[in-house]
Amino acid sequence: MKSRKEVESIVSDPRLVDERRTQILRAAIKLFSQKGFYRTTILDIAKQAGISSGLIYQYFREKEDVLYLALMLVLETYEREVPPKKEDLINPVVGLCASIRAYCMVVDRMRDATVLAYRSTKSLPPERRVFIQGGEARTNQIVLKSLKECIKNGYMRKVNEDLLVYQYVMFCHAWALKHWAFKKKYSVERYIDAGIELLVVPFLTPRGKQALKHIRKGT
Repeated sequence: MKSRKEVESIVSDPRLVDERRTQILRAAIKLFSQKGFYRTTILDIAKQAGISSGLIYQYFREKEDVLYLALMLVLETYEREVPPKKEDLINPVVGLCASIRAYCMVVDRMRDATVLAYRSTKSLPPERRVFIQGGEARTNQIVLKSLKECIKNGYMRKVNEDLLVYQYVMFCHAWALKHWAFKKKYSVERYIDAGIELLVVPFLTPRGKQALKHIRKGT
């Protein structure tokens, strides 16, 4: 994302900047999600990362820059990993289920970061908040595209696409937001399967249900 360039760094080596920022962001994401943005200090982040606070200022101008890139990291991961693979596009039902599964798996791997996105996006200034919201919308479009293909090709009945796609997104995010409750009953795989039964299967046409049977036989 080109807006990464907005966050200045004293260090000019791109490889070193990427490595150090990743180290700092991991520490910041954990603390921001646990303590909140305002209660977390640069010194807290430095201690969590095992570096000096002065070193952080070589890679970030201020704490807000750390939050901004932390949220961007979440969105970039979604955009990179949620799109279905080429083979999934042969059957739209496969593509939709694959998108939901990939989204949940990213959320599972980045639970702290997902909680952070909900808790702290409002702490950014309006212009940066709009960019973050745009990144979320792009990820939603990936899932929406799969949903539209299912409907267009007769695998799903007509539905309110905008509302249903947000049900999918909220379902994926809920694995992080309510993990304290869900982890007692579900593994992430069981959670995904239950979600597909709840949010995909009821909308499938007979053709769609037949396609889903073939998917399950192949797994």
